[in-house]
Amino acid sequence: MGKMVCVKDIYKNYTRGHQSIEILKGCSLEVEQGEFLVIMGPSGSGKSTLLNIIGGIDYTDSGVIEINNRNISKMNDKSLTLFRRDNIGIVFQFFNLMPTMTAIENIALPLLLKGIKYSEAICEAEKYLEKIHLTNKRDNKPEELSGGEMQRIAIVRAMINNPAVILADEPTGNLDSENARHILTLLKGLSKEMNQTILFVTHNDEMSNHGDRLIHLRDGALYS
Repeated sequence: MGKMVCVKDIYKNYTRGHQSIEILKGCSLEVEQGEFLVIMGPSGSGKSTLLNIIGGIDYTDSGVIEINNRNISKMNDKSLTLFRRDNIGIVFQFFNLMPTMTAIENIALPLLLKGIKYSEAICEAEKYLEKIHLTNKRDNKPEELSGGEMQRIAIVRAMINNPAVILADEPTGNLDSENARHILTLLKGLSKEMNQTILFVTHNDEMSNHGDRLIHLRDGALYS
């Protein structure tokens, strides 16, 4: 084991008009390889901002982010884009599937973006489709899938590259309670099977009890 994610003294402000709003106030965090960490906080507490910074989607005003012993804070845009493609998987609340692509193509998309041949990418995606028991939905477009089915597709799409870290941003927030529990069970099971590190953010008390560890984000700061 070892530290997979190290966040050191992160600050983030946004400017609204002439006002500067402090979102993150010196956040520090360490996450072990293979750990399922739940970050809980109310809406507007900065959870998504923290995930976006860890994922290299947003920039910090100060502080250091290390993923798999690589300091992404110092990377330029091109290096960061390539690093994110190969090392970070993201699961969104609203699925973010490509509407013109089938279920199997959506899963294969990260491999296609890496330049892997279409036939090889589809073959690998088939294995993940079997893991989530949706082989019968192989050729369906997202509009033909339920919310729970779309989120299952989104989860294995995030995992197919075998990234070092999975960032799950309220992935159950758009689902009913039964589907939410199924998605959480799937995410935990696959993460343990593949020894992937997961940062799972939520404002839901029920969801917060299922990780290896729980921390809280309040008023821009992290608390155990």
